[in-house]
Parts: sequence; C-alpha cells; structure tokens
Amino acid sequence: MYSYIRGTLEEVRQDSVVVENNGIGYQIYVPVRILQELPQGGGQVKIYTYLYVREDAFSLFGFLSRDELTMFQLLLNVSGIGPKGALALLSVLSADEIRFAVVSDDVKTITKAPGIGKKGAQRLIIELKDRISLEDAFESAADTSPAVLENSNAARREAMEALIALGYSPAEAAGALSGLEITEESDAETVLKQALRNMV
Repeated sequence: MYSYIRGTLEEVRQDSVVVENNGIGYQIYVPVRILQELPQGGGQVKIYTYLYVREDAFSLFGFLSRDELTMFQLLLNVSGIGPKGALALLSVLSADEIRFAVVSDDVKTITKAPGIGKKGAQRLIIELKDRISLEDAFESAADTSPAVLENSNAARREAMEALIALGYSPAEAAGALSGLEITEESDAETVLKQALRNMV
C-alpha cells in the first residue's frame, strides 16, 4: 500500500518515529539501530515502509533503505518470526550481516537478537539458505557494470573467506568489508589488508 513516506521527522520514540506528511502523522516502527542515523527533529526523512495488517491492528514498519525492507520481508517468511522478531534482528544486525550469517551457518551471530534462541536461529538459516546467496551481500550500486561487479565480488569473497579462516566471525568480517571501496582493479590481498586495518 505504501512504498515509502517522505516527510518531517516530528518525534523519535524508543522503538518508533512519527513522520508528518501533508498534515498526517504516521507512527512507524523502526530498528533501534537506525535511530541514531536519523536527522534532528524537524528534519526531512524518507522511510521505506511495510504495512502489517492484523485483525485488530494496522502497523507500519520502516527502514532507511530498500535493502533492509527486503530483508525484513524475507524474515517475515520464516516460521516463528513475526514483525517484532524481524525488527529485533534488524536492530542488532544489518541486512548484510544477516546474509553472511545465513550463508555461513553462523547461529551465534543470529542469536544476538533478543528473543531469537539457538533453535530459532537454526530454523531461520534453514529456511533462508536457498533464498540468500553470498553474492547478494556483495552487491554494488545499481550502476556498476557487470564486469566490475564480478571482479569486485571475487576479491571481496576471497577476503571474506580469509578473515573467517583467521578466526573472525562472519559478522565481524562483513563489518570490516562493508566500508571498503572495492574496484575492478582490487585484488583479494589488498582488500584483506584494508579490512584488517578496519579491525584495529
């Protein structure tokens, strides 16, 4: 029903925000992790939304990127994980960290989310394994050429594997790699060195 809402950030609450658009204030539940990324009250925001409908309530859930919204929708398809559980996961882990945890069977990282135990994490991995690939986590901007994307993904993947072999968790490795600018000319060794500097 709503793809996104753009408007004035009127309130920031513990687990939600109020965005005013054309005189209407929309309460939107958001991951706690993004609250610090929002502008000061009165600033303009664009929040990608998902309308969750139950018999007794209509709730809006919002994210700063389409990628997080897509991950939220994927998580809703996991049995036993409702919107609050999906939001809890995205409050402690980024979409990429969840992807890396799924493809590497990293139960420990997923259980960092409140309310997600070992069995729930294992079920999540099993149910999402065939819907998430490592390449998804390495996607570049939409205007990146296929050749650049393929080469940068290969270097990133090799560096990721090397970091895990060195004892870092997939989530830690993902965090170190996420901020790096990797081009067609980048090789795995250079990417690994840059990532290790990020670990310090």
